[in-house]
Amino acid sequence: MIRSRRFFLMGMSALICGAPGAMATEANDAKEAFLKSSFETGIPMSKVLWLTKNLKPQVKKILKHAYPALRVRYWQNGTRTAWVLDEIGKYKPITVGIVVQDGAIERLKVLTYRESHGWEVRHDFFTRQFIGARLPKPHKLDRKVDGISGATLSVRALKKLAILALFLDQKVQKQ
Repeated sequence: MIRSRRFFLMGMSALICGAPGAMATEANDAKEAFLKSSFETGIPMSKVLWLTKNLKPQVKKILKHAYPALRVRYWQNGTRTAWVLDEIGKYKPITVGIVVQDGAIERLKVLTYRESHGWEVRHDFFTRQFIGARLPKPHKLDRKVDGISGATLSVRALKKLAILALFLDQKVQKQ
């Protein structure tokens, strides 16, 4: 009895401890696949955009909270940039890959969705709405994005990330 309990506890510990690592690998695999499909000539070296004291307030205005890091990693080839960004849906982060070409969103893909509700935002019928979107006015998309019933917070998260990617793209294109 004691021996079987010990094996049960060891097995459960292995499962629990291995789960975060498995999720991290899944997220990295999704990011890698997204980047490979975003650049025809191979994935360029990643670059870093530091969130300076001038950028932080603008990013905070877009997200409605402070960005959790001092820098944002991105990939660039000419005027094409790719961004892998996280935003909280209701409780958990949603990881989104966004490709911007010549100041417009060319592709938006949900890479990792961790919430139990609102998962419909992962589908093409929803993400297609962002293709071609631009920022003619600061912090505002040039189009209305239709929501999904029951996924309001996830929809808002994706809108914020789309605006953020376009805004950050404008900054790196000026460098």
